Amino acid sequence: MLSRVRVWLNRTYAENVFFMDQLRRNPSDRAVEIHATHGDADSPVLAAADTADLEPEGLSPAAYVEYALDQCQRRGIDVFVPRLHQAAVVAHRADFEAIGTALLAPTPEAVAVFEDKVVAYEAVQAIGVPVPPWWRVRTADEFVAAVEELEEAGHKPCFKPASGAGGVGFRVVTRAPFSLVHLSGFPSPYVQLDLVEDALRRADEPVDWLVMPRLEQPEVSVDCLTGTDNRVRMAVGRTKNGRRRGFTLHEQWLEPARRIAEGFGLHHLSNIQFRMFGDQPVLMDVNTRPAGGLHQLSLCGINAPWAAVQLALGEDPGDVVPPFLGQDYTVVSGPRQLRPVTLPQQRLEEPEPLLPAVPAQAIAPAQPIVLAQPVEQV
Repeated sequence: MLSRVRVWLNRTYAENVFFMDQLRRNPSDRAVEIHATHGDADSPVLAAADTADLEPEGLSPAAYVEYALDQCQRRGIDVFVPRLHQAAVVAHRADFEAIGTALLAPTPEAVAVFEDKVVAYEAVQAIGVPVPPWWRVRTADEFVAAVEELEEAGHKPCFKPASGAGGVGFRVVTRAPFSLVHLSGFPSPYVQLDLVEDALRRADEPVDWLVMPRLEQPEVSVDCLTGTDNRVRMAVGRTKNGRRRGFTLHEQWLEPARRIAEGFGLHHLSNIQFRMFGDQPVLMDVNTRPAGGLHQLSLCGINAPWAAVQLALGEDPGDVVPPFLGQDYTVVSGPRQLRPVTLPQQRLEEPEPLLPAVPAQAIAPAQPIVLAQPVEQV
């Protein structure tokens, strides 16, 4: 009888509760126990795990590695899926292997390349993967010059941090003056050029932004599973066009993704994102970790998290090919249980007794819902 597999996810995205569900429902019928740590006591991944700890705040990368090694040793972790401080963790892969823990993460060199979008764009251009035009800016003058050059070429300028993930800091530049129109409805990603320029001139230190044309849909995220031999075992594209989502195996997306995954040692799970620049697919971003939407590949009959754990354990799953492409779908939110908590005592003139522990619920991460009307695959 095969022994259980103990997996740890650290400070991961809430949507990875589905990653955890898939590990437990693995096709090998292998017992899996999941450990999770987070800085937020109300993260649903803590409630979904078999064991969970709150992470200490303020640790340096080196101190976090020591914390992680201790967690792995005390908890008997077989496979560690690091997100927080990934670069520091993978630099100590040998230390984790020495205590029996495999890292489900790329090489240190791959993490270093894709931590900085400018370095990443230059690197993938060198192997023939198209990228959009871009300007790295740090001052107001550089920002305005880049915006003007893009506008003169007929493009809509946007900007984002040179390093970061999840679309944090992404804005689209507009010259429309600020008015009540911008205060109606929901907040939008559009920001006025004069407001950005003024903020930059008043800033105490330079920014580190990438200015580029706004790329068009469809957006295609290619989920890759790559072995330490640099051979891709799985490459499936997830398409997004407005609310509608779907899947593709078209080589215009998969071929450049494989080239990047194999060429840079993106071992285990990675997510490589493309959009359209004119009539050409170009690289948008590379994530050196499992994508939050990876579980959606289950609609194609694939359990990618389990295949990745097998690969990390040295049990090669072989080529992971979808037996079919799932129907188009959208995502909606739903409830997900949280861990029980005890309300802290309030500072009152007349002390009141503590309330008993109460269960709590939160809005869960997005779950795939199949749409009734499929459309032609991208």
